[in-house]
Amino acid sequence: MVRTWEAYLPESAIRSARFTSPALFALGGLNTWVGQAAGDYLAVSTGLSVCVCAAGLFGEDLLQRGYRGDRAVLAYVAAHPGATTPQVAQAIRIPEGLAARSLNWLTDDGLLAVASDDETPDLRSYQLAS
Repeated sequence: MVRTWEAYLPESAIRSARFTSPALFALGGLNTWVGQAAGDYLAVSTGLSVCVCAAGLFGEDLLQRGYRGDRAVLAYVAAHPGATTPQVAQAIRIPEGLAARSLNWLTDDGLLAVASDDETPDLRSYQLAS
């Protein structure tokens, strides 16, 4: 079994990562600005590199937030087979549209199955795929 960093990081460390990329971007921008004013092109290139890396960290954090939301939906449906979209959204405190998107993705990926297929998408119930 492969261990992932996120599984063993405390919640405070995960939350602090949301502030790291904007701080790095600001420091990189400041380094670029000061380096350009002083004519130090090594500092300019370093600052621009830090800005690009910070933008990558920010994008990765956005992607991981989506995965954390999908995992919460999957965990709720695993514990409550037959859950509907409004029930999932209310239980894990996310908008219904986001819950519906996660349920659709997890169903398309084969992790969830539709337990009762109603014409109205909000009344469909979901369970773990067998």
